[in-house]
Amino acid sequence: MAPRRLMENGVAAVGRALAILGAFREGEAALSLAELAARTGLYKSTILRLLGTLEQGRCVERQADARWALGPMLFHWGSLYARAQPVERLLPAALQALATESGETASFWVRHGEQRLCLARVRAPSPIRDDLAEGVLLALPAGAGGRVLVAPDPRALGVVATFGERNPETAAIACAVFGTQGLAGALGISGPRERVASREDAHRATVASAAADLTRRLGGDLGVLA
Repeated sequence: MAPRRLMENGVAAVGRALAILGAFREGEAALSLAELAARTGLYKSTILRLLGTLEQGRCVERQADARWALGPMLFHWGSLYARAQPVERLLPAALQALATESGETASFWVRHGEQRLCLARVRAPSPIRDDLAEGVLLALPAGAGGRVLVAPDPRALGVVATFGERNPETAAIACAVFGTQGLAGALGISGPRERVASREDAHRATVASAAADLTRRLGGDLGVLA
């Protein structure tokens, strides 16, 4: 939620405090008071008052150069959230949504030695579909999910599409999902080659969005998925 909307909804002081925390961006170690004011639209006096409370709660830390950094309590809360949300618990709803939107079979793959394991799967509504079952093991790296799992940098790889690589009659599109400990697995869809190819661009966008949403729910680093 944007900082302005945070301040317009709910308890004002809480919304302003959340807006301050939300002002930090990827790769930024600390922000000055002026930067916080510019990003939140709040008066500096208001920000300082809220920073004092956030500092007491170890949500922010004042640096030697008078800039402000995020505090260790946020990491603690994030770790609690991550431990309470294992990927297996989130997969049924995520895969069902992906299968419904794409019209194809949705799967989540993890690496298992030199193979990939289908951890969960929701089959396409069409009777003509890629019909592998949960728990199946496939050799790496064949297929879109396999390519994601063996990539040196899955994030840079982005969304992968393969046509007839594992099975000459099928195609697959997959994208990496990240958790707090890094790569969590590969989320993707698969189906008849021609049908998937006819909607490749739309499927790529759908899979990317689903992977970003699952990454967000797992507390992972969105990076280029955002």
